[in-house]
Amino acid sequence: MINSGDTAFMLVSAALVMFMTPGLALFYGGMVRSKNVLSTIVQSFICLGVVSIIWVFYGYSLAFGPDVKSFIGNLDWAFLRDVGPSPGPYAESIPHLVFCAFQLMFAIITPALITGAFAERMKFSAFLLFSILWTTLVYLPICHWVWGGGWIGKIGALDFAGGTVIHINSGVAALVCALMIGKRRGWRRDIFMPNNLSMTVLGASILWFGWFGFNAGSALSAGETAAVAFVTTQVSAGAAAVSWIIAEWLLHGNPTTLGAASGAVAGLVAITPAAGFVGPVPAVFIGLVAGALCYVAIMLKNRFGYDDALDVVAVHGVGGFWGSVATGLFASTAINSAGADGLFYGNPKLVVVQIAGAFGAMAYCALMTFVIMKIIKALVGIRISEEGEVQGLDLSQHSEVGYSL
Repeated sequence: MINSGDTAFMLVSAALVMFMTPGLALFYGGMVRSKNVLSTIVQSFICLGVVSIIWVFYGYSLAFGPDVKSFIGNLDWAFLRDVGPSPGPYAESIPHLVFCAFQLMFAIITPALITGAFAERMKFSAFLLFSILWTTLVYLPICHWVWGGGWIGKIGALDFAGGTVIHINSGVAALVCALMIGKRRGWRRDIFMPNNLSMTVLGASILWFGWFGFNAGSALSAGETAAVAFVTTQVSAGAAAVSWIIAEWLLHGNPTTLGAASGAVAGLVAITPAAGFVGPVPAVFIGLVAGALCYVAIMLKNRFGYDDALDVVAVHGVGGFWGSVATGLFASTAINSAGADGLFYGNPKLVVVQIAGAFGAMAYCALMTFVIMKIIKALVGIRISEEGEVQGLDLSQHSEVGYSL
């Protein structure tokens, strides 16, 4: 039967996850140059509209509908047919429609995360087409593989709230996009200063706040597992913020505000797949490793020579992969009987399964993102003109400015 407490909890959790996308817009918007602040913000914000339409028409059905050969859902629930106020197959104590709405918010933020890789240089028309094609051809299948009855779930891989579906997925897509679109003009020659780090910290704070709905809400009920996920989310984010600024302090001489904010996000990313399967002490360790590891990954970006403008690959790709592996290390059935024991609890097989699932998703995402970018380049072109990039996307793409000073 429908439980009113669980339903209220899930409605609030869905709203928190929705709030994360505007928070991401501010987080990214503060890091770009002032001439690109609005264009960066609107790329995240418009996902709230584009992906919502996709989700209602066919997205939810393909991601969570009855399984077709462990690859994709069918179209039985297209246009949300038979998705109503009664309980659904994924949660017995909440309306099916509430579960659908909660999962919609995950689908919205994932393409928005990728925008940080090609910030300051993609045409808005190209981005809209990318959002439609990538959500349809990449997000929906991988979501089904992990949560909808597909092959990754069937081999026993654990992903509590989206380490593979959202973070590894967006990180790999970000790397492909950054390589294919090319470097920003003046990269490594000009100084690219964030226009408003206060805005970035505000955005990071909103992300942190919303992540409690992201992770705790993935328990799908207001019970013991939600409590575990809530606490592990907090302590991992805090630990990663500390380890990030310690790493940059030791290696570059100064702890920075941007480092603290980025570190917190890295910790949130890393704990996402493990949030409901590990205890607070392992969560602290996961966060400590995530902060330092993602900071080192950013430094390697310059060595490898790709322009991931806002460090999506390092934070979401590397952080998400570490979180997936860490789930295989620290997961415990004493914390969540619906999960599995990891390496440190006598089951080394789980680490292998976690890595196999992650690499399977990475390979598919990389291939399909490459194909999608080729299609977009042929149809409308990907990159704005040199004149438009120098002028800034706010004026050249949207005929407006973020600041009038």
